[in-house]
Amino acid sequence: MIGEVLLFLVSLAVTLAAAAFFARRLDRVGLRLGLPETLLGLLTALAADAPEVSSAIAALVKGEHAVGAGVVLGSNVFNLAAMIGLSAVLCGGIRIRREALAVEGAVGVAATVVVSALILKLIGAWAALALLVLVLVPYVVLLARGPARAPRQLVRFFGERHRPDHVLAHGEAVFVPALMLVPALAIIVLGSTGMVESALNLAHRWSVPDVIVGILVLAILTSIPNAFTAARLAFQGRGSAVVSETFNSNTTNLAFGIALPALFISIGSTSDLSRFDLGWLLLMTLLTIALFARRGGVTRSGGAAILLLYAVFVAVQIASA
Repeated sequence: MIGEVLLFLVSLAVTLAAAAFFARRLDRVGLRLGLPETLLGLLTALAADAPEVSSAIAALVKGEHAVGAGVVLGSNVFNLAAMIGLSAVLCGGIRIRREALAVEGAVGVAATVVVSALILKLIGAWAALALLVLVLVPYVVLLARGPARAPRQLVRFFGERHRPDHVLAHGEAVFVPALMLVPALAIIVLGSTGMVESALNLAHRWSVPDVIVGILVLAILTSIPNAFTAARLAFQGRGSAVVSETFNSNTTNLAFGIALPALFISIGSTSDLSRFDLGWLLLMTLLTIALFARRGGVTRSGGAAILLLYAVFVAVQIASA
């Protein structure tokens, strides 16, 4: 048992350290290339999501369907609470342009609805993937075009001007920082696999319900890099990047942690608790969008409301275990 605990702690430390390094390095490369805030948010989400996605897939491959789906759903609810709710409380509030909110919110809600339908067995895996492609391809194309070639009505979608927390030296190379992303990603995947393996073994030994392991323990621990990065962006006043990272993180988890694996691996049966989790995730997503739509954005009180909803979510999980 001591060996399993050590493996879990070492895997957790290595995974989080590699994910934090990945996110910082990717942000540095993006700023050096002059990428818009919304695109930086997407790339940062892809980087910081590696622990959640790797953990979810590793659990599904082992046949632990409740843990795999729990990691994704738990991470998504936690992301809204920590990346937006907690960040707003800590920095005093987060604001975003309405154009950015409209696009990010529409994509985030659509992805949540599509994957929820997949989990609830209302549509098949291929249909879910096709619908996600219809939602995500136009979004990615818009980001790739950039503000210079975007429709005039969507220029403000790309967010604020960069406010980097470091000064890039003149002529600083991009290739070396970018090259370091590859080994960091490999370490994240290996660390996540070890973390899931040891967490499941310890949970079975201590008779901890799978729902607690997936939707609370692994979901929270693997989402820490995202929460740290979002807080850093919020304190820099980069609201568009915060929102882009949050919603894209959730979309990435749903697409690569559930929808794509569902083509090859069973995601298990649907329970009353999973139905509640899906409904609560959609509720928190819509509430977050509504709070951002206000003139002052998500204030401290709005952030506290999001955190309160997460506390209710946690209480339900514990009561149902």
